Amino acid sequence: MGDAPTWLINVFGVVAGLCSMTSFVPQIWKISRSKDASGVSLHMYAVTIAGFICWTAYGALSQSWPVTIANAVCLVLVSIIFVLRLRFGGGEG
Repeated sequence: MGDAPTWLINVFGVVAGLCSMTSFVPQIWKISRSKDASGVSLHMYAVTIAGFICWTAYGALSQSWPVTIANAVCLVLVSIIFVLRLRFGGGEG
């Protein structure tokens, strides 16, 4: 599989980045409209934030700008969800 054409590798990278970046938007939209984030796991998003910080650092250190940009955008989006959860969540979970 190491002989895959560069264009195919790039297509998968772009599609993966777009899927990752857009996957959090519906959750942000739902919480923003309903003002209820009680069903969102605070702990899961805390771990997800840590993961995206690591991926963003990895991308920057390896000078892989597609990885850096996609994960930085995801970091912003999951941070928004985390803040919305703190604001509208109630309870610990």
